[in-house]
Amino acid sequence: MQQFFRFQPIYQERVWGGRELAHAFSRNLPTGGPIGESWELVDRPEAQSTIVGGALDGWTLRAVIEQHGAQVMGPRWPKDRPFPILVKWLDCRERLSLQVHPPAAVAPELKGEPKTENWFIAATSPGSSLIVGLKRGVTRAQFEQAIHDNTLEACVSRFPVSAGDSILVHSGQVHAIDAGNLILEIQQNSDTTYRVYDWGRVGLDGKPRQMHVAQSLRSIDWNDFEPAPTRAANTAAVIADAKEFRIRRVPLAKGERLHFAAGEQARILSVVTGQLRIAPAVGASERLDPLLNPGANVLLPFEAQIDCEVVSSSVVLVTENFT
Repeated sequence: MQQFFRFQPIYQERVWGGRELAHAFSRNLPTGGPIGESWELVDRPEAQSTIVGGALDGWTLRAVIEQHGAQVMGPRWPKDRPFPILVKWLDCRERLSLQVHPPAAVAPELKGEPKTENWFIAATSPGSSLIVGLKRGVTRAQFEQAIHDNTLEACVSRFPVSAGDSILVHSGQVHAIDAGNLILEIQQNSDTTYRVYDWGRVGLDGKPRQMHVAQSLRSIDWNDFEPAPTRAANTAAVIADAKEFRIRRVPLAKGERLHFAAGEQARILSVVTGQLRIAPAVGASERLDPLLNPGANVLLPFEAQIDCEVVSSSVVLVTENFT
């Protein structure tokens, strides 16, 4: 079993996307339309992450879990259970639709999947913001009337953000990402999104995009008012602690080391800024590129012991407690 797993990004065109991933992370993007999402780690029927490098180069994440689930996920992980986290980079050059994901209690009725997600702001343009939750006191009746009147922006909570801010968005919270944000989204393994409002925009085909108003109204938490983000700080902290996952922000100075013991749990290591180098395992014969650059997202298996040296001052996110 190899020491860590990198994956080939899966790029997605989105009407609100752009080309910032090429500039921010020196990536070669597909030619054509705007790239809004890079799926970094995914195990779904319609999308499979493929390993890059090492003895399992070319394997899908699903195949690795089926064949080596105990080593990767831990001894109690069922081999037919999908990897529970989906990691994306979002390049939001324009505002996203106002949307909601169904809570677990409602999702089966709507034939959807719940989705709790965390947004970490890696970079942002001056004046950019996020929309999460309702303005205090807004009722369902007022919200529905605002949809009809095209005045919905007055009903939702909008706040400015800076690089390093983050917010945990639970299923049932109405939300949208404003233009100018580059975001690392770490979420439950789900792809159910109900759009309730799209600011009068049309899709890449020139037609209005499909709305899901009835499903949205059924899913929205009508008691969710003005949640607060976690603001940037140069200290280690837990920035998200949900039943689906926990995320730690870890700032590191050049020359520091980051260690993960074998046999604890599988983890995801995400490099937001700076560079890290993973030391080769004792006796390892495989050749893996040890350097993790900005934008990297790697899976650290359950059985692997990992030692990282900080090449340049870094901010990393550690996602854990998902197994």
